[in-house]
Amino acid sequence: MPSKNLWIRRQQCPCGDWKCYVTYEGDSEETSLAAQLVKNDTSTSEAMVSPYVGMVFKNDDDAFEYYGNFARKNGFSVRKERSRLSPQLGIYKRDFVCYRSGFAPAKKKLTGDHHRDRKSVRCGCDAKMYLSKEVVDGVSQWFVVQFSNVHNHELLEDDQVRLLPAYRKIREADQERILLLSKAGFPIQRIVKVLELEKGIQGGQLPFLERDVRNFVQNRKKVVQENDALITEKRENDTLELLEACKVTKEADEDFVYDFTVDENDKVEHIAWSYGHSVEAYTMFGDAVYFDTMYQSITYGMLFGAWLGIDNHGRTVFFGCVLLQDETRCSFSWALQTFVRFMRGRWPQTIITDLDPGLRDAITSKLPDSKHVISLWNIFPKVSSWFSVSLGSRYAEFRSELDVLYRVESTEDFELQWNQMISIYGLSTDKHIILLHSFRASWALCYMRGCFVARMGTTDYLKSIEAFLKGVFSTQTCLRSFFEQVGISASFQNQARREMQYMHTKTCIPIEENARSILTPFAFNALQHELVLAMQYAVSEMPNGSCIVRHFKEIAGERLVIWIPENEHVHCSCKEFESSGLLCRHSLRVFILKNYFHLPDKYYLNRWRRETSLDFYDPQIAQNCDDEWYQHYQCLAETLFTESSLTKERSEYVQREVTTHLTRILNEGENFRKTGGKRGIFRLQIALISYGCILAKGTESTVIDPVFIGNGEILYQWQC
Repeated sequence: MPSKNLWIRRQQCPCGDWKCYVTYEGDSEETSLAAQLVKNDTSTSEAMVSPYVGMVFKNDDDAFEYYGNFARKNGFSVRKERSRLSPQLGIYKRDFVCYRSGFAPAKKKLTGDHHRDRKSVRCGCDAKMYLSKEVVDGVSQWFVVQFSNVHNHELLEDDQVRLLPAYRKIREADQERILLLSKAGFPIQRIVKVLELEKGIQGGQLPFLERDVRNFVQNRKKVVQENDALITEKRENDTLELLEACKVTKEADEDFVYDFTVDENDKVEHIAWSYGHSVEAYTMFGDAVYFDTMYQSITYGMLFGAWLGIDNHGRTVFFGCVLLQDETRCSFSWALQTFVRFMRGRWPQTIITDLDPGLRDAITSKLPDSKHVISLWNIFPKVSSWFSVSLGSRYAEFRSELDVLYRVESTEDFELQWNQMISIYGLSTDKHIILLHSFRASWALCYMRGCFVARMGTTDYLKSIEAFLKGVFSTQTCLRSFFEQVGISASFQNQARREMQYMHTKTCIPIEENARSILTPFAFNALQHELVLAMQYAVSEMPNGSCIVRHFKEIAGERLVIWIPENEHVHCSCKEFESSGLLCRHSLRVFILKNYFHLPDKYYLNRWRRETSLDFYDPQIAQNCDDEWYQHYQCLAETLFTESSLTKERSEYVQREVTTHLTRILNEGENFRKTGGKRGIFRLQIALISYGCILAKGTESTVIDPVFIGNGEILYQWQC
């Protein structure tokens, strides 16, 4: 019975054909490693020395392994022939021979029986290696006493020798995978293809054949059936333990929320949960949600879905998750309804998902006011699986045209060029092209322009999601351990503290200086990038007050910026502000033209401001401190961060000095435990007060070494 709960990427194609599967172009590290392992299985060192008479081995197993590796490199395989036994030495002689040594004994055919008349591969080959054991100074050693590498048959090439029975071994890990896939109903041919995809190798390059997999499954059929019953029982027990873990967590934390359903047999079917800090994070950053459903457990046949967002520092925020028994519209509908209920009835402005017809239908039904977006991260990796084989050498050109088509400005041009493309490549009846076209309103830029995604489509953010999920799936044990790992990862992700970061100015424009004092470093860097590029654009004012903004080199690509001075409203045809919540280069160019020294307050969305941050603290510490003290302490820490980021010199100074004093405080941990932990926090507060005063007065101030005044208290002094 498999001991691990294995999670893999969903490989079922969204077209609905069970014979159709998907590969992923982004798994280069994992697949290259697996491919290297397979390569290592099929090749040996170029520097291998041929066996010779007098060669010494520690034992006969080492000798057989060495001879086998030599044989594989030279185009044949070996087998064990005879051995000799003595009462004193045990086995003291071993004969290893070529796999074609000797002749097959004649078989008697029974009358009336039909047997396959297989031709034997044995042809009397005399290649061999004989060994003898000797005891030298009380240590047993095996010596080569005869060796011959003369064959009377043709030796095989590298791509043929690996197919010899001696080398077609199915490793234990692969055996477990094969049994799990077989249990899930995968046909043999698809099991082989899945293994090839996971190892990142070409078809036919596994160290075993399809018939080896078929024979293995048939021989283990009874074991598979037993495992099926055991896994079913284990799944039921694990889901009950998971449910119990949710109940215990709810008792300890009233803000924790969970829900589940049961099937007709009263067995747990779906289960979803979220945490108090996740719900609070959603109130600030729940305008755009990424619903990831890429992973499923092949042990239990359950789909994992995670609701994620992006905070004002550009980091992934965890909102909640769900385990679903299947991938139907009904299951997705329950998941979405449950999520909205967890989030106190507030649905997201935008929900980003994978390409899935069932999920699309559920969103249309349950979240009609939310804009559905399909991430290109989830589309383009599938394109290779769909079209690379059928298009052959034309695939690269097709992929390039598809990239251009994604960026087409108008829906009319999109439809025209789409029809031209599928006509040129003969794809008008292709099921995957039809599927892509049916989803065009959720992925093509001309349909999606102005849809708010809060910069969640960037490569960095999508990589952070992948890193978060890998952390979740690092625990491959029971569902309860998985639940605990989700909690740890979610808590760490949502409570991640911002790093002190100095924000350089690049333009000397007052707008930039004002934005630096309001936005987080992540948002400021994005706005600053647009502000720098704004200097490359020329503005032509129209009679109605609107502007045409053009790049000084590019003739095409002009943008219309509508300017309404009464309410200081600006609207650009690129709709970048509507998409990311940050102004584009075209709008910024107009504000500069209008002599604005800072942007209107409405163009600094709350979600990107410094003060809109996830403010977590330890409730146990908060209980031991009165509210006024805690707020004062938080204010000091915020002041320290703000002041230190004004100049590079301040930033470097504070990082160096605060790190020194924090280290000193931590090293006195034993003394803190004796005198009371609260005093240690007080010392840190005093340190922050000191540095706050220094920063307020300027970097010319000097801190004098702290003076211990008794009772574990410290007096800090400074000179200006």
